Amino acid sequence: MTRKLGKVLVGLCGLAIATACSAPVFAQMSEVKEKPPMYSYVGNWAIPRAQWGEMEKNTAADTKVLDKAIAAGTIVGYGSDVNLVHEADGPTHDDWWSATSLAGVINVLEQFYQSGGASASVLSTATKHYDTIYVSRYYNWHPGSYKNVYTRVGEFKLKADAPDDALETMSKNFFVPLFEKLLADGVIHEYEIDEQAIHSDAPGTFIVVCIAANAEGLDKVNEALRGSVKTNPLLGPAIGSMVDFTVHRDYLARTNATYK
Repeated sequence: MTRKLGKVLVGLCGLAIATACSAPVFAQMSEVKEKPPMYSYVGNWAIPRAQWGEMEKNTAADTKVLDKAIAAGTIVGYGSDVNLVHEADGPTHDDWWSATSLAGVINVLEQFYQSGGASASVLSTATKHYDTIYVSRYYNWHPGSYKNVYTRVGEFKLKADAPDDALETMSKNFFVPLFEKLLADGVIHEYEIDEQAIHSDAPGTFIVVCIAANAEGLDKVNEALRGSVKTNPLLGPAIGSMVDFTVHRDYLARTNATYK
């Protein structure tokens, strides 16, 4: 997606942090620990507007397979996104599912191939299609099903001279503490920090994803980001020393999602 196009941070408050200079130290370390890897498969589609209704029907039909997979424990979550900010040649829709193993992700994909779901007629109208498989070690969610919520994705790239543990450092000291607070407050339903498990892009790219409970939640996430940068003057320079913001991109979508 490029989602999670491709389902970070709410732009990481891109401008606020990008204006900072460079200092390699965070204000403090936290006790955040990485989790077992979670893999996510994302299928991205550019569907002509006239076929959007058919795409919605196709997505609804897919839930039969995905509901069975989540009930069996094969996957831990699934969903679909409709892009709200369109690019000239970008995708309009995506669908995704997540599992605690690569096998879980691939086994569900094979079910769609075997059932014919991967060759549904509406998918043949796509002007563009691509897939991505991500892996995350920093994530959390509220169990349940959510309709018409909002996913904000930020795509970033580490600088060539960033330390090997740059993403781990940022996740433990910034992303996770921030998102855990927003999750506890009900502002968001899910977050994750992803890298590509299958590198269709150059290594060093990562995305930060959060699913806001409503449109107002998007503003609250932005406020929390700005507040973090304001109260911790070392934060912006530390992140700016590791991330190349010149290639930063955002994605905003309306989402239906289910998490176990």
